[in-house]
Amino acid sequence: MNALKTIAEFIDTLNEQVGKAVGWLTTALVLIVCYDVFTRYLLNQSSIGVQELEWHLFAVIFLIGAAYTLKHDRHVRVDVLYTNFSPKTKAWVNLLGSLVFLIPFAVLVIWASQNFVGNSWRIGEVSPDPGGLPARYLLKACIPAGFVLLLLQGVSLAATSLLVILKRDQLAK
Repeated sequence: MNALKTIAEFIDTLNEQVGKAVGWLTTALVLIVCYDVFTRYLLNQSSIGVQELEWHLFAVIFLIGAAYTLKHDRHVRVDVLYTNFSPKTKAWVNLLGSLVFLIPFAVLVIWASQNFVGNSWRIGEVSPDPGGLPARYLLKACIPAGFVLLLLQGVSLAATSLLVILKRDQLAK
């Protein structure tokens, strides 16, 4: 049981650090959007590169930050029933949800995105728009990277839930 706790703690620490780093991208995104609005509406100028940078940053924040969101239980969930469950019942829901839905889906996305990302890297994909950003393959690489982090967090959630179910919650976070 200590091995489960150690694995969960390692994964949680990793996703905490990655999530905090990615969180700073939200500040950059806000500043870039403000710049875009200023130049577009006050200076009557627009840049495809700046607009693409906005959605590239949003995609990175969403993909790489998803595991951090799951770690802090801030993801979208229908809480009508879950909120009133006991900690042990919540642990069962989290364990089964992780094993049946989250982990298999993450593995599927990682597997399915390999050719998509690989082809983008092979051709050195760039924006098709004039003035667009180079290195679009870096953005596409965030798909499997984000789902690897999400997969790991699913393993942590399953491990922690199992500890609660087995009444080893003093070992759980």
